[in-house]
Amino acid sequence: MKLTIAAIGRAARGPERDLYEHYAARIRWPLVLRELEEKRKLPPASLILREGELLLEAVPAKAMLVALDRRGKVLDSEAFARHLTRWRDEAMPDVAFLIGGADGHTESLLKRASLVLSFGAMTWPHLLARAMLAEQIYRAQQLLAGHPYHRA
Repeated sequence: MKLTIAAIGRAARGPERDLYEHYAARIRWPLVLRELEEKRKLPPASLILREGELLLEAVPAKAMLVALDRRGKVLDSEAFARHLTRWRDEAMPDVAFLIGGADGHTESLLKRASLVLSFGAMTWPHLLARAMLAEQIYRAQQLLAGHPYHRA
């Protein structure tokens, strides 16, 4: 199973990028980060549509789509690990996590996602969401391996 994180915006060097890389380096599944941005100044409604197009173009065509969105389902780490386990056991070749821009995702993109995932009611910086996602993928990996890290 290959994992892709497709995210709007490019992270420059800094603590958020370093934290993402810290966890990403520990993940045993193949993991790719695709950073995307629309450089044209578009009206908000057009921009959110364009960002959705960029995200979908950046991931494998038949990937299982997981959209990160504040309106999504809140899972604990064990439940998230069960999702990854099921996809792995079903021989899902690709899972793509989509992190939108400042205005989030369109309803049509959310409807295409197999899972809409939320990190809670608070709004998190998108650069930090990448690091949080990488940490949770790593935690799920450790949970599946029976390592005590997941209880920390």
